[in-house]
Amino acid sequence: MKKKFNDETWIFVIIQNPGGDEQFLGLHDVKSDVSYIPAFENKEAAMTCLINLPTQKGKKYEVQAIMYGDLTRDAFANNFMIFVLDEDGKIIEKIFPDEPQTTVH
Repeated sequence: MKKKFNDETWIFVIIQNPGGDEQFLGLHDVKSDVSYIPAFENKEAAMTCLINLPTQKGKKYEVQAIMYGDLTRDAFANNFMIFVLDEDGKIIEKIFPDEPQTTVH
């Protein structure tokens, strides 16, 4: 069963260059020609899967929590999808971030 995320749900991602020029680890699925950010429902799954994900030699990586709403806004702004993965790297859900809603005050 898919987990229902809302903007305040904490989700885990892999950060490249933590504490410096930080950015989300982004990957590209050649078969479907889609760029995506791998995300995880819990920290343990992210840490287990990280060792099997393609990373750049010499770069530092760290698992961090982020609010789902912040992740989807950043993914949309940079033309990335979000793939929620399990600890084995299996895709649980593919998320196509929508254009963020703007609030008028």
